[in-house]
Amino acid sequence: MSRLFEPLKIRKVTLSNRIAVSPMCEYSSIDGFASDWHLVHLGSRAVGGAGLVLTEATAVSPEGRISPDDLGIWKDDHVPFLSRITAFIESQGAVPGIQLAHAGRKASHSSPWKGNAPLREPEGGWETLAPSAVPYKEGDLVPRAMESTDIGQVIRDFARAAERAVTAGFRVVEIHAAHGYLLNEFLSPLSNHRGDAYGGSFENRTRILAAIVEAVRSTIGDNLPLLVRISAVEWVENGWSLDDSVALARKLKDLGVDMIDCSSGGNSHRQKIDVKPLYQVPFAERIKKETGMPTAAVGMITTPQQAEEILASGRADLVVLARQLLREPYFPLHAARELGADVPWPVQYERAKKY
Repeated sequence: MSRLFEPLKIRKVTLSNRIAVSPMCEYSSIDGFASDWHLVHLGSRAVGGAGLVLTEATAVSPEGRISPDDLGIWKDDHVPFLSRITAFIESQGAVPGIQLAHAGRKASHSSPWKGNAPLREPEGGWETLAPSAVPYKEGDLVPRAMESTDIGQVIRDFARAAERAVTAGFRVVEIHAAHGYLLNEFLSPLSNHRGDAYGGSFENRTRILAAIVEAVRSTIGDNLPLLVRISAVEWVENGWSLDDSVALARKLKDLGVDMIDCSSGGNSHRQKIDVKPLYQVPFAERIKKETGMPTAAVGMITTPQQAEEILASGRADLVVLARQLLREPYFPLHAARELGADVPWPVQYERAKKY
């Protein structure tokens, strides 16, 4: 039996296999609305056999967008088209999930193919928010240091976005606390220079994420899985460390988080990442081993054999694929064939299942 194609039950939701589509920004929305592009992009990965299909980072507020072209869920009008997408994903036997996000100081940029440059207000940009008035790098917008009222509003924004997500039919919710976006900025001593209850100690720097986790868990109830994506290390001296991630996982486990999605980096332009196949898997392995928290492994997992080994050796519970699924949307079906697993194909495509 292939471990990759064993079902995974989390609370009351069962994934048909252990392949997840990673959140990947599409920069193809107007005013936060999903479109036919999102239906085809996400739907084709469900047709391709993934067990869990996660949306891109979906902004919980307009100012939480990375770019003006980001997907959003900050108003009820966003729900109907998202519902169409979740219904199609489920019709293909996959589970629809959503990643809720706030970009913090990395907000208000143009999309990558439009220059990936900071946008000032005259250019259609907006004021950015962060734990401290420290830009990501020289030349970027200087964010406004958040006041307690701003923090309270962000917590409410995540809770309301989670409520809309459930209404839209999403059955897995992931909170984005990685890659240098707002919640990662609060966690890291490199970007959080606050002297109040949200800065300084580990307990204080993790306070806003803990509050958001509690608010989202309360909103979605006890039946749906709640994941948190973190940057397990920052790849910068004196930054957030793997020891910190282990401690955070223990804390989040007690608050009702079901899985840690283990990525890395993104919060400092000084990072030096040794990128190679499976380079982030050890983060998932250690967090799982030391905390008992289920983990998801991500990062340059490109072959069925790599994915199978990660799971069979107990290094993680789920593999999350990004660029490989951009190159090969039907990777799960091809992987099943290579690993000798007999999985259902869409009836429309069954005539191609066997050579």
